Amino acid sequence: MKLLTLPGVFAPISDSWMLADAIRQERLGPGSTALDICTGSGVLALTAAECGASTTAVDVSRRALLTVRLNAARAGLRVRTRRGRNFAPVAGEQFDLIASNPPYVPSPRPEVPRRGASRAWEAGHDGRIVLDALCDGALAHLRPGGVLLLVHSSLIGTETTLDRLRAAGLVDAEVRTQVRGPLGPLMRAQQAEGRIPADIDEEDVVVIRATVPLVR
Repeated sequence: MKLLTLPGVFAPISDSWMLADAIRQERLGPGSTALDICTGSGVLALTAAECGASTTAVDVSRRALLTVRLNAARAGLRVRTRRGRNFAPVAGEQFDLIASNPPYVPSPRPEVPRRGASRAWEAGHDGRIVLDALCDGALAHLRPGGVLLLVHSSLIGTETTLDRLRAAGLVDAEVRTQVRGPLGPLMRAQQAEGRIPADIDEEDVVVIRATVPLVR
């Protein structure tokens, strides 16, 4: 998949492609629905649309949503775009699949940025502001048997995410894919600021999958 990214829109890197591969392993097709939150370039939304799902992409950035529309048009795919944070733009809707590569880099700021390119990666002191909101809100926006797919670094707590999903009512929460490698430039920058311990040289990037019970 070849993507265009407008200036200020975060281009997909390895974690996005890992999650795109996980989407392809799900049972999507005509009649199914998918939601991509924090869509960025739209790679996850486009992947779900390629699989046949009726897909919605959500982001706070107008440029990101324009990028999604451009890439969808180039690929001959249809993706509905909505601007806003987390689940607010799709209040009252439910989906068969929710996927997200949220901001998860620890930051000197206690909150997420309100503007600028760093909205794509900064997520508060512990890197979990957006991720925790996704874990807590997913159940209300998934149909029975629906699937949630998330990707993030082990540095912000893989077990914390799994426990939070279970507490929120999702089941079968597990690490579906795990790849170990050196810290990327964004994590290195935060390490230099003291947000990440200096003795850490590597991280695991994990794709986490959880489902909604068929009977609630």
